[in-house]
Parts: sequence; C-alpha cells; structure tokens
Amino acid sequence: MASSAVNLLRPPVHQAMRTLDRSAFSRAVPISAARIADNKNISRIRRDLIKSKDALDLREVSPVQLDPEKSRASANGKCMLLRPEIRHDDTSTWTSTVRKYVDLEEIGVIPYTLNLDYNHWTYHDIMSSILPDHDQDELPSGFTAVGHVAHLNLREQYLPYKELIATVLMDKNARIKTVINKTDDVGQTSAYRTFNYELLAGDPDLNVTVQEGGCTFHFDYSKVYWNSRLETEHRRLIEKFQPGEAVCDVMAGVGPFAIPAGKKKVFVWANDLNPDSFNSLQDCIRRNKVGAQVRAFNQDGRSFIRESAQLLLKVSEDQPPSPSIAIQPPHDNNNSSRNHNNQNRDSTTNGQRRPTRGHRNLATTAAATKPSFRLPKTFSHYVMNLPDSATTFLDAFIGVYRGHERLFEPYTSVRLPMVHVHCFSTKSDDNAAERVKICREISGRIGVEITQDTPELTIFDVRDVAPKKRMFCASFRLPAEVAFR
Repeated sequence: MASSAVNLLRPPVHQAMRTLDRSAFSRAVPISAARIADNKNISRIRRDLIKSKDALDLREVSPVQLDPEKSRASANGKCMLLRPEIRHDDTSTWTSTVRKYVDLEEIGVIPYTLNLDYNHWTYHDIMSSILPDHDQDELPSGFTAVGHVAHLNLREQYLPYKELIATVLMDKNARIKTVINKTDDVGQTSAYRTFNYELLAGDPDLNVTVQEGGCTFHFDYSKVYWNSRLETEHRRLIEKFQPGEAVCDVMAGVGPFAIPAGKKKVFVWANDLNPDSFNSLQDCIRRNKVGAQVRAFNQDGRSFIRESAQLLLKVSEDQPPSPSIAIQPPHDNNNSSRNHNNQNRDSTTNGQRRPTRGHRNLATTAAATKPSFRLPKTFSHYVMNLPDSATTFLDAFIGVYRGHERLFEPYTSVRLPMVHVHCFSTKSDDNAAERVKICREISGRIGVEITQDTPELTIFDVRDVAPKKRMFCASFRLPAEVAFR
C-alpha cells in the first residue's frame, strides 16, 4: 500500500494533546467501492476481490457494506470496499479483476466515504499520533496485567503523558479497570517486596483475582508481591515436585508455587514474612481447597529454614497410623447367578435401597486404589524465590539436619533435599561469567565449594529484568557436609 494511502487510514495527528479528546480522532476517509449489481453474486465477487487483494483489508472493518445511496441501501443494496489505491475516477488504477467485473456489468466503481472514529484505532495508533516523533522509537506499550490492574513502569520521557497513556490503555483493553505506575523499585522501601505507585486512571481498588496454574488467587496488589511474568518459572519448578513429597517454600508470597503444588498432592509448608501475604496465602489455601496439603507460616525465612525441618520431623512422627482397607476377592463367576439372586433379595431394607455386596466391593476397591500419602519426615525441595537476597539465607542450612543423619542415604533411600534459590546477576550472551559468580556466592554462604561440575547443579536463566540484569535459579543438592555440620 502506498504511503499516501496508508496515511489516509491513520488517525489524525495531535502531538499537542495532553488531555484525551476522543472526538478529535474521527476521520472521514474518501475511498472507492464496488457496487454489487445483484446480491446473489456477492460471495463470488468478494472471494475474487480478496484473492486479487483489491478489497479493503482493515482491522474491524468488514469489506461488505450497505450501498452509500439511501434508496439502494433501503433495498439491501451492497457494495464492496476497495483499497485506497483504486479510484473510481481513474480507470488506470483498476486491476484486471476489477475491470473484468465492470465489463460484465456485475459491479460499478463508485465513491465511498469511510467514517472512522476513536473506537476503531488501536492503542498504538492513538499514541503514535500523540507522542512526538523523537519519543516513538520505544512507544510504551508493554504492561503487566494483574487481574483488572495494569502495572506500568514508565520511563522519564513519557511521564508528561502518563495520564493520557493510562486512559488510552484502559480504553483499549476491556479487562483493565485500573492503571498504576511504579514510582520505585520492588523492595526499595519495603522488606515485603512491595512498591510505591501512583494511580493514573480508573478504580483505586487493587484487590484483584488472578488465575494461574489452575488455581485462584485473591489479594491486595498494593500490599503483597506478585509477578505474572513468573508463571512459566512457577510451572517449571512445580513440575519437579512429585505427589507425596514435602516442599519448603521459604519466601512463598501468596502461594504461586505452593497452591498449584498442593493441587498436585504435594505437601507444602509455605512461609512469608509479610503478614498481608500470610493472610492472602491462607485465603488462597481455603479457596483452592488444599488445606490438607498446604500449611501457611508467618516467620523470618532464616529461622523458618531451621525450625521447619525439625517441626516437620516431629509432626510426621506424631501422625496416626494410616487406615487400612480390607479388599475382598472378586466373586467367582460360577456363582454369579446365585450372587445376583442374593443381591436382589438383600438390596432392600424396609423398602429402602441399600448397596449390594458387589457395589460395596467395587467402592472398597476404588477407595483402596486411590493414592494416599503420609507426610514425609524430611523435605525433598526448598524454594527460595527472593532473588534480591535469597542467597544470603543459605547459611541457615548449615547443620539443619545435624543429629538426623540416619534419615538419609546410606541408611535409607531418602536423599538430602534439592535447594532452588533465585538470584539476580548481570547478563551476557552465554551466561558463563554469571554462572561462575553464582557458584562462588553459594559456596561462600554454605562453606562448601559448588562449581559448575557439581553433580545435579543447574543454573537456569529465568528472565531479563533490566537491560543489564537477569534473574536466575540455581538448583543444587544440599551437601551432607553442610546439612550435618
């Protein structure tokens, strides 16, 4: 499409605008249309004009419209909108397909006024017409959606347009009811990983409901930490947890690891220092009916690492014995007729239907084959999702299982837990230098050398968080010389 034709289909430019005026984005676009002589030919003509790329291809605008003449429109007369390069008053712009149908007298090429308004244009269209040319290289189009809240992190050059950006963003995203802009870094003014923000548009209520991992989370976004961009990382780690294992989620937030893992029949002890996160975590446990699997705590992470290991051992030893279910052998087929007659006689009492022996046996067998798990004595995994400082908590693992060596290999088949610790580092093309730095950081904290050759060590590249900053997850097996020291 020629540049002049493209400009016809763009919104009017209003680079001086600071307060949104939706009426300023109406435009009457002069184009041409193919008037259909007989509506029974519409499908064939439309197919051919689309194939020859003569039909107007414009988002949310159907190429088939009523005829612009009222008398024809009242008789359901139709026309086919043509791309702007085809002009009704210049036959040299007509393609062979258009000429063919004109010669057959199945269409006539007529003038048409296409009326577009604010509702037609996209967010990108509107902002491109408002922002100065020198600020359009990095148009602020990305945002984090948390329930009905859009969370922006605007660069300084866009702050003069922040309310306008927020209003257009909300207009063009039906599910967004609130737009906020972060005014400091996460955790900069709070140990709870919350951030200061300003309301730019919409409802000030930040109580949101989020769906993730087949679970429902409800929380006040202004009081707790949540990052929708970590959904893939949540899923990646949860896939490592097996039903019946125990997981210690040290910095759990509102439970994006814990709640879906609980749905998977994993026992999770989930902790967060923030009282609001703890309260929301308890609410999410109830909402998702995982109270039998997930237990919430409100402690400092360092003390929780040490105390939870001892508490889990005590609680697991205090468990009542698992219930046993006797399974009767299946009926002998040779006696099926007799059993059937007996069941018919025995299946009613005082006119009330009661389960037959056959049905009772099936129910008992189903109950017996349904997997059931006892709370383990030890954790299989520790999750430490506090990337800004989680590695500083690693020294809490020193001696965490001192005196309990016989719970683990070689005395049993139980292995020491895997530790999954998130952290920030610099970024490079191959992450080689970053992996070395992370290994050194872990080694210094636990007093045992961890290298890239350490068995079972993985350092996973989670996501970029800034132009020169990347989030990683280091996973390693807790060394015996650390756990038993």
